Amino acid sequence: MKKALRIAVLLWTLPLLAQSNTGELRLTVTDPSGLGLKSTVELVSEANQYRYAFTTDAQGKLDVRRLPYGIYQVQIQAPHFAPLSESLEIRSALPLARSIRLTVAPVSQKVNVSASGTLIDPYIAGSVNVMGSQTVQNRLTALPGRSMQDLVNTEPGWLYEGNAVLHPRGSEYQTQFVIDGIPLIDDRSPGFGPELEADNVQSLAIYTAGIPAEYGRKMGGVVEVNTLQNANPGFHSELTVLGGSFDTAGVNYQGEYTWNGNTLGLSASGNMTSHYLNPVVPENYTNTGTTGSVSGSYERDLTPKDHLTLILTHELARYEIPNEFVQENGAWVPSPVNTVGCPSVAPSQEPSDCVYVPGGQLQNSGNFETMGIATYQHVFSSNTVGWLRGMARDNSSDFYSNPLSWPINVTQHNDFKEIYFNGSLAIDHGRQEWKTGIESDNLFLHENFSDYLPDCSGPLGTLAAQCPITLGLFDPGSATKFAFADSHPDLEQAAYAEDLIRFGNWTFDAGLRWDHYQLLVNQNAVSPRASGSYYFPSAGLKLHFSYDRIFQTPSFENILLSSSTAVLDFDPISLRQNVLPSHGDYYEAGFTKAFSGKLRLDGNWFLRDVNNYADDDSILNTAISFPIAFKNAILYGAEGKLDLLQWKKFSGFASYSYIVGNCWLPVVGGLLLGSESGVAVGPDGELINTQLTGHLPDSQDQRNTVRVRFRYQIAPRLWVAAGSDFNSGLPFEPDESPQLYATEYGQQVINRLDFKLSRIDPYLTENASVGFDLYQHEKRSVRLQADVQNLSNTLEVIDFGGLFSGNAIGPSRSVMVRLTTNF
Repeated sequence: MKKALRIAVLLWTLPLLAQSNTGELRLTVTDPSGLGLKSTVELVSEANQYRYAFTTDAQGKLDVRRLPYGIYQVQIQAPHFAPLSESLEIRSALPLARSIRLTVAPVSQKVNVSASGTLIDPYIAGSVNVMGSQTVQNRLTALPGRSMQDLVNTEPGWLYEGNAVLHPRGSEYQTQFVIDGIPLIDDRSPGFGPELEADNVQSLAIYTAGIPAEYGRKMGGVVEVNTLQNANPGFHSELTVLGGSFDTAGVNYQGEYTWNGNTLGLSASGNMTSHYLNPVVPENYTNTGTTGSVSGSYERDLTPKDHLTLILTHELARYEIPNEFVQENGAWVPSPVNTVGCPSVAPSQEPSDCVYVPGGQLQNSGNFETMGIATYQHVFSSNTVGWLRGMARDNSSDFYSNPLSWPINVTQHNDFKEIYFNGSLAIDHGRQEWKTGIESDNLFLHENFSDYLPDCSGPLGTLAAQCPITLGLFDPGSATKFAFADSHPDLEQAAYAEDLIRFGNWTFDAGLRWDHYQLLVNQNAVSPRASGSYYFPSAGLKLHFSYDRIFQTPSFENILLSSSTAVLDFDPISLRQNVLPSHGDYYEAGFTKAFSGKLRLDGNWFLRDVNNYADDDSILNTAISFPIAFKNAILYGAEGKLDLLQWKKFSGFASYSYIVGNCWLPVVGGLLLGSESGVAVGPDGELINTQLTGHLPDSQDQRNTVRVRFRYQIAPRLWVAAGSDFNSGLPFEPDESPQLYATEYGQQVINRLDFKLSRIDPYLTENASVGFDLYQHEKRSVRLQADVQNLSNTLEVIDFGGLFSGNAIGPSRSVMVRLTTNF
């Protein structure tokens, strides 16, 4: 640790960057005599989905932070003065100072403002999808625990496998959220971590290629999240209340007070539902969940060159693990030699080759996190700015099973403590902007896992409820108890440098990143990154390309257990190998085309070639997973999205994604249990590795995905919207007959499976919304939105993993209502 700190101090003397591609506008508005003028300023960038109205202070000054790079239309209005509209460009992390002098208004004057010129940013080298506050505000209301994930999942190339786990372009558990400049590399889906609440989000920037060199480690996709509001003088608040199907209810509050260069913010939320995770059968057994959070922030301009930001957050989630038919209601289940199933008869009848499970399982889990963030910004000169960022957090996850849990009784308590530091610098030099920095991330992992497998011998009618005889993995003649506890530090360091060059209509971004990873293995990697674009002004067309060399560290959930020799006491027939980091190459080429200032079409082709391809395996349906890695994976595909800015009263989007993914065997890292491990017992009791070679479809190999949503403004305060999602279906690996599956999951689920193609059948869902501004006066407003999802009540089989390993059923038809008040 001391050595890491010495390195950090040393490297701070080098050119050091902050959150990628954001800048700052420092605006002064004056009257004709040069005196400061209080006025209203509106900033619009359609390419960034950015549209905000601000008020200058009494001296006419306004400081707008965290502006994504791009072209902005600025409109300024003040009583008795002529309105003014002009465009400006944010091209650097350095603050842009602009002074604007208004003139006295004639008797009558009208200014026509058009934001169509901001539809394309011609000077971004790669591709990035941006969401602004209006998109966040008008989103479909999500179930608790997944509001942020639902937003990201609307973009092409992203899809769910189950439980709102995001998969960017086929990657498993490799999504990195960057919250206010701080990277979070752990899984943030509902079954793994506390919720990232969308109501607190001001903007999102989403990368799946052309990823800046400042980001590493989790490289499937990077989501930059800005939760801090730009300061407007005085007190501002927003209160959101929601409720609807599945006994869902929630409340979210945000408040902010700004005075004399100080901004104090507070947010709090609480939610509950009976549909927290994706159930494994349509009946949605045992699936309640509650979430809560409270966060405070403080920002201060220490001097005109120094800015301090402090954030403190506490979040929690408590939820149940959905049951299957047998776990909920009890039934006879087949033994390993039974291939035809078991009859629905009384427990006393004891059919042959069957085991009776009485039901009544209850498993629940909880996630808790406390995090503090500190950021300090200093402007060294007119072309140099630097940042220091630090974060500390404590995260814990618990898992409990009641005595009737079957086929395994699990208890778990994992936690990690993290200390993160980042020092960075940006230097603007005309056509070039240099960015460079260092980071150190130290995680201290603690794992505590235990399970109980009872004696399954004796008369069938007296077997314990948890008897795991259907697994074929354990000795049925003896009770099995297993316990594991271990701690280990995960030490990671990185340094990076990047050069953004603009030359005429060309833009290039070249970067280099060094990573050091030390947990179970010790590895270093150097990763070059490059992207470029060319803009054709007369055609409104931009072409772009990118190459990313990636170094991905393994998921650390249960990584100590999965790599320990102690796991042989859990199941002697298992495969245990250290999970190595992934190394790979990402390629992308694409275009952006504007049509008549109203439409924007984006298209991309991509290829990913990754060694030690990260995936996961789970213990039955307990939601306890282990990282694994395949020898290699190749994923390729194409994406397209059409955005309608505003045509008369219509707006909206349509997107399409095509992906093909294959993983090459054998499994080269992680933990596999029992028969799936590919390990067999030889004639002399020795263990023989019988893993197959060849390849199989990636678990996120969904060939076709279509998403459409359009909005119609009926009246200034009333709008309606409608949309649909089409999914062509994920692959699955059947290991039982359809008849046997039907007795376990129900015939309606099995009817959604194509056993010849080993794929889930395609499905289409529809949604509709209506929104009404109940009240609007100056900065006070009340908005009501009602959403209906899955209008046709389609049975969504999102994922089918076979017996006790990962079914996911989507929600049935649901209605949600959200009331938002601003004051």
